Amino acid sequence: MKILGISSGYHDSAAALLDNGIPVAMAHEERFTRIKHDPSFPKNAIDFVLKVGRTESKNLDYAVFYEKPFLKFERFILSSLSFFPYTSKIFREGILSWFKQKFWIKALIHEYLNIDEDRILFVPHHLSHAASAFLCSPFEEAAIITIDGVGEWTTTAIGYGQDSRIELVQELKFPNSLGLLYSVFTGYLGFKVNDGEYKVMGLAPYGEPRYMDDINKIIDLKADGSFRLNLDYFSFHKSTEMPYNKKFLELFGEPRDKGMGHRFDQRHADIAASIQKLTEDIMIRLANYVYNKLGYTQLCIAGGVGLNSVANYRIIEKSNIENIFVQPAAGDAGGALGAALYVYYVLLNNKRIYKMEHAYYGSNYSSDEIKNFLEINSINYEKFSGNEISDYVAERLSYGKIIGWFQGQAEWGPRALGARSILADARRKDMLKMVNLKVKFRESFRPFAPSVIYEDTNQFFDLPKDHYPSRFMLYVCPVTRKTIDDNILPAVTHVDGSARPQVVKKELNPLYYNLLESFRERTGIGCLLNTSFNLSGEPIVNSPDNAYDSFKRSQIDELILGNFVIRKC
Repeated sequence: MKILGISSGYHDSAAALLDNGIPVAMAHEERFTRIKHDPSFPKNAIDFVLKVGRTESKNLDYAVFYEKPFLKFERFILSSLSFFPYTSKIFREGILSWFKQKFWIKALIHEYLNIDEDRILFVPHHLSHAASAFLCSPFEEAAIITIDGVGEWTTTAIGYGQDSRIELVQELKFPNSLGLLYSVFTGYLGFKVNDGEYKVMGLAPYGEPRYMDDINKIIDLKADGSFRLNLDYFSFHKSTEMPYNKKFLELFGEPRDKGMGHRFDQRHADIAASIQKLTEDIMIRLANYVYNKLGYTQLCIAGGVGLNSVANYRIIEKSNIENIFVQPAAGDAGGALGAALYVYYVLLNNKRIYKMEHAYYGSNYSSDEIKNFLEINSINYEKFSGNEISDYVAERLSYGKIIGWFQGQAEWGPRALGARSILADARRKDMLKMVNLKVKFRESFRPFAPSVIYEDTNQFFDLPKDHYPSRFMLYVCPVTRKTIDDNILPAVTHVDGSARPQVVKKELNPLYYNLLESFRERTGIGCLLNTSFNLSGEPIVNSPDNAYDSFKRSQIDELILGNFVIRKC
């Protein structure tokens, strides 16, 4: 049975293909269009997953969309009426958007795939999120928290999964939304909404949560993690232009000027620390609530807030939850996978046979395809054998070179996990500045993540290395005292003594593991700086052409495409 999952219309459109309940390919539309967070109907991603699955659309049993458009339209209409006449502009703009595309998503799917409309299904947004986490997890049963900006009406839901069953038992509804609140502060701090939330998380350790008293004036937080926003301070529910109002500015001061570029002042860092602390507090309260209500010590988290890797680790530290699972594409892209999984396992009641061991489900290029690209474009290269390439790159990294690493199938989700990565020596403090400013062209305060050999993890990090979030860079944990005191990994140790490691197992990525092992043989350290292979404002590279273009426009020293080495002329 072949099931295609689709997400589109808001941000991070994607497609996922299941074959008898097992994902065979998944991809973000942005990787093909080169438009970051592309919300458009994912034609390219659909074509890709069908090609990998060696099937045509006519052979699909079902195509499944990740939310219920008419429920979402109901929320749009009723919320617009609730705040009229202040919402007259947002109503006009929204109606145009709905009538241009969103109303007709079923017809669009039918037209593009040419399949019968009775084979096109719709799964509620937060059920898609819940399925994307629980049905990928190693747990037979677990509590579930889904938390994001907003689906149809729901912004937060709690529930549980057992075998092939998922139940959401409580929910919080729009406009009370942690995801939207975090995005309000993202915009206030001068970053792009639905893109710059990572920057807020990275800025927070430079500050102290001195604004918690002011934060508490705009939100009424309960012991169980539920809350109500004081809408007197916001306008996101009635404006597309400004998410906060004059009263918000009177409380927090003038917003950070985007013209500040890479600079920030202490007040803005303290505000970032405050909204981050609120997020952690809410997640910890929710985790303890589901533990007390449902009795599970295992937790699955989905929705965009699930990508807040600082909060994920705090749950393990500060709640009764013992283990968590976060699917690597926890945001809207992951809804495509979740919708397909929900149909196969929950609606069709099939026995669970899948757990997500890795995130390598994207594009792949053979050695012949890479060689053909290089020769057509008259690009000079040197070719190595499979075993030689790891040794060569490890040696170059030990000399202080910055490497573009393009290998195997691309990652599913926003994290680079050793397939589409920029690599550098984590022992060198200067690499933090070099890679931020001269390669990634991004803010100097942004931290970098390390990749570490599984067996060496606890030598450097206080991390539960057997938890699945450790594979997907979804925990921010303390760096060990000795590592800090001896200044072993300065390029990946954040200002607060934390890091966001990727634990690398040999059986899941042998080539990348071998590279780390070869680097350890030379330096004594089985750890590298690993950041996503993209320049600021662009999606992660998807093809040899993308990789070469980024290589030429940055100060990456050498590009590794499979077994081919390309050097700067």
